[in-house]
Amino acid sequence: MLAAVYFDCDGVLVDTERDGHRVAFNRAFAAKGLEREWSVERYGELLKTAGGKERMKRDFDETAWPDGVADKDAFIRELHKLKTDLFMEIIDSGQLPLRAGVARLFDEITAAGLTVAICSTSNVRAVTLVAERMLGPERKAALHGIYAGDMVPAKKPDPAVYNLAAAETGIDPARTLVVEDSRNGLLAAVAACMPCLVTISSYTGDEDFTGAKRVVPELGDDPVNITVDDLKALVG
Repeated sequence: MLAAVYFDCDGVLVDTERDGHRVAFNRAFAAKGLEREWSVERYGELLKTAGGKERMKRDFDETAWPDGVADKDAFIRELHKLKTDLFMEIIDSGQLPLRAGVARLFDEITAAGLTVAICSTSNVRAVTLVAERMLGPERKAALHGIYAGDMVPAKKPDPAVYNLAAAETGIDPARTLVVEDSRNGLLAAVAACMPCLVTISSYTGDEDFTGAKRVVPELGDDPVNITVDDLKALVG
């Protein structure tokens, strides 16, 4: 019987990757005087690597590091902090709406008395702001917790963030449904022994979702694709 639902953030609650994170990375590069701009296509390729710091390191490794960088880890940390600040400005502006069906389904889940949490690869500050600004204060208050990539030793597809949520809620993983949008997220859920529903986002339509309980283009409002009863049926 279903007891908990864990939502990923980027791509699930808000389709943030293309017009949020990518834009913030490019603004951070420009602010630091770096001759680097990630196209929509390049960012889609980099998304196969989970985590913003990890994506930047991969990109610099595959192209070239800026001259004069002695401590690569410190350089990445500083650049990522700036990027996070810029991303939060984008979220705070209200430019990026919740995906269709998210608010409706969230309210159905809480009305049914189920535990709900957010489990993301992103920085905890960014995820918290998404919850505050996009879900709103009442829905944020209904969350059991926000679990993020900088709270665990490894990021998706590693199951660490889902294992952390399970440990803190005390709910059996088999009674928990994960809502993801990417293969990395699906693999993390499966590794945590949690059934997974995939709602495809702008970058993930061509990914392999073998192992998902169900795959939909969106949670939906008109028409409605997924209800809380559907979630219960997926867990059985």
